[in-house]
Amino acid sequence: MLSVAVVGSGPSGVYTAQALLQQSLVPDVRVHVLDRLPTPYGLVRYGVAPDHEKIKSLQNSLRAVLEDNRVTFVGNVGVGGAEGVSPARLAELYHAVVYCVGASADRALAVPGESLPGSYSATRFVSWYSAHPDVGADPFVLDARSAVVIGVGNVAVDVARILARGAEELRATDVPRAALSALEDSRVRDVHIVGRRGPSQARFTTKELRELGALPGARIVVDPAELALDPAYAAPDGLPGALPLPAVVRRNLEVLRGWSAAGQPTAADAGRRIRLRFFLRPVELLERDGRVAGVRFARTAPDSGGGVRDTGAYEDIEAQLVLRAVGYRGVELPGLPFDPVRGTVPHTAGRVLRDGTPAPGEYVAGWIKRGPTGVIGSNRSCAKETVASLLEDAAALRRRPVADDPLAVLRECGLRPVEWSGWLSIERAEAELGRSLGRGPVKIPDWPGLLAAARDRDR
Repeated sequence: MLSVAVVGSGPSGVYTAQALLQQSLVPDVRVHVLDRLPTPYGLVRYGVAPDHEKIKSLQNSLRAVLEDNRVTFVGNVGVGGAEGVSPARLAELYHAVVYCVGASADRALAVPGESLPGSYSATRFVSWYSAHPDVGADPFVLDARSAVVIGVGNVAVDVARILARGAEELRATDVPRAALSALEDSRVRDVHIVGRRGPSQARFTTKELRELGALPGARIVVDPAELALDPAYAAPDGLPGALPLPAVVRRNLEVLRGWSAAGQPTAADAGRRIRLRFFLRPVELLERDGRVAGVRFARTAPDSGGGVRDTGAYEDIEAQLVLRAVGYRGVELPGLPFDPVRGTVPHTAGRVLRDGTPAPGEYVAGWIKRGPTGVIGSNRSCAKETVASLLEDAAALRRRPVADDPLAVLRECGLRPVEWSGWLSIERAEAELGRSLGRGPVKIPDWPGLLAAARDRDR
């Protein structure tokens, strides 16, 4: 039997397990899917916006893999940390270990004032309304009047939409109680989504963009003068001598053109306003009374090389809440090699490289392998490449002696794994919590609550 540990139960980890189950070269495979959290699904549970039910339904297909009798979910087991199990120990317990730990850190702006109270990463805000247990109590200033979201990707659009969406519309989702209550009491009326480049270089998809325009009680504001700065905006079919614009860019520009034609809101307009801003580069977060009070931006303009240049002009935007959505970054896992520039583990076709040489039995897949790029489905082909490398090595790997019962060894080390039955207990507890609130299932947002629910198997 080939014994494999997959570290991480998000899409890349589950797709790796699925690829192992579907191959025919080594039919007798046992897969343990380890996760630091007592809950499976990774960013599908803790990163997909609660009002994106179609994407969240991906959990159903991930669940089918984790319920296969050749797969064991092993939650509440950290890897690489002081209280977890080391990669060296895992290498002794399994023939092969595939690390699918994602890219959990956010990229910094590296500007003065970034650490002021009221300034947060969008990653942290997403984790808060998704009930990630590491975030805990509400740290956000939702009594702010104005919020600035720095970045023009789908994460930026997601957090802006949640800020602008009515709490009553979120009541049907699994948003935790504290977050729903805070959003209900929110005084935010202006949400600014700001990018340093033009609309043709924004990273959001048309579907995400159009969802902003469908928000009840929210007005989209786009400055036509900023759109006009983008050469592609004036030539939607592509610039002379250049490649045609990608279809998603053309569609985005059409949506923005329609919004800009609607004009600016009047003072009598009620509800929330979402202001899409372009060609503004953050240079400083401004302070008042010890908290963030705004963002100073340098006005940029297109340069001749497809980038932007500073124009020498500046603009301040008032904000009591600033959310940074400028990308993710991989985090070093103690015991594994790490490339600090790329934020990934060095590898060849998924084989971990130690001092330039493939390390027998160690592999990577997902964002820690290739960086935070692509959509959820991109992890499938990435996992297949890594599994192909593992299978090429399988004959040699199987000759190594490994533990007959790795979970017993983990328990002897003082760890308390949460297996699939424990996760089902958490699901039941969240369903009961929702019923008590007159809602559907509501997520448990804290470690003690999750672990208590996981141990209560007689519920």
